[in-house]
Amino acid sequence: MTRRAANSKSPLRSSFHIDARALRRRLLVWFDRHGRKDLPWQKSRDPYRIWVSEIMLQQTQVSTVIPYYERFLKRFPTVQILARAKLDSVLHHWTGLGYYARARNLKKASEQIVREHGGQFPHDIEAVSALPGIGRSTAGAILAFAFDQRQPILDGNVKRVLTRLHAIETPISQRDTESTLWVLAGRYTPKTRVADYSQAIMDLGATVCRTHKPACRLCPLTGDCRANAAGRPEDFPVRMPRKILPVRKTVMLMIRDTRGRVLLTQRPPVGLWGGLWSFPECGSTARATRYCSESLGLRIQTGMPWPRLRHSFSHFHLDITPLPAKLVDAATLHETAPTVWLDPRRLHTIGFSAPVKEILGRLRAKQ
Repeated sequence: MTRRAANSKSPLRSSFHIDARALRRRLLVWFDRHGRKDLPWQKSRDPYRIWVSEIMLQQTQVSTVIPYYERFLKRFPTVQILARAKLDSVLHHWTGLGYYARARNLKKASEQIVREHGGQFPHDIEAVSALPGIGRSTAGAILAFAFDQRQPILDGNVKRVLTRLHAIETPISQRDTESTLWVLAGRYTPKTRVADYSQAIMDLGATVCRTHKPACRLCPLTGDCRANAAGRPEDFPVRMPRKILPVRKTVMLMIRDTRGRVLLTQRPPVGLWGGLWSFPECGSTARATRYCSESLGLRIQTGMPWPRLRHSFSHFHLDITPLPAKLVDAATLHETAPTVWLDPRRLHTIGFSAPVKEILGRLRAKQ
């Protein structure tokens, strides 16, 4: 038998050497003493509030989420209010949090809940998983925290705990590894105190079984952990070699009119920064004047480019060159997309990407 074949089977076979009941007991004792119990979304069993928190927490740290969560719930306290809101307003309250498809899906899902479920958050896993932007683990977390349903969860923290516990040698991105982890997650999930257990295993991954420098001496599962026994917990989860991210470049045109307002256009509803407001973009500073004439119907005079900004996505880096420009005359704007002339000195209730928000802040500081 090859090493790979042996490794691919070993997690399931070895799982039966761990007493699931004893593991749950130790984890819950640890949680009662050390777990996080004062996070804003833990103060309610309202599935709407839990759902919003789970979406915000996807690929985002708790400390970053808290202020966004509190502002979002103040503006959209119920699913009905969110469903009636304009997408611009939703994206505005998401500005800076990133991964804006989450906000668009949250809005779509709220409309679906009102339309198909009478404004009541569904109680079954199939209906929850059918909502836009909700995968299997997020659906399980919502049902576990809101209704104490026995639903396994498998977010990044749980994956890290389980791969270390069983020293799973196959890359975490492989489908068979994912399947193994779901089996293990289901086996360890208890029939009672499901919400506490779910929070406990996530807290363990976030605060003890960390990606780097895990605090194994503080872990209640150390005695069962194969990665710790082998002295190499940081080798897990196993990941494929990182690819070098490609770099894309763009020029963002800060076109000012005689009143000091700057031109913004709304991006298409899907894709990069979908639905957000941004500066007109072209491929290079040398093409800016021609681009504005041909695509926007505007005559401009450009200034010196600002220092480049780099914004990183999961699959590429985007190098942004902000280019100041002013209108030469009051030509009629060719509107191929929704546009607005915006005063940077005023507060606005439309959504921007993080780089656009930063550039607007610099424009405001210069006035």
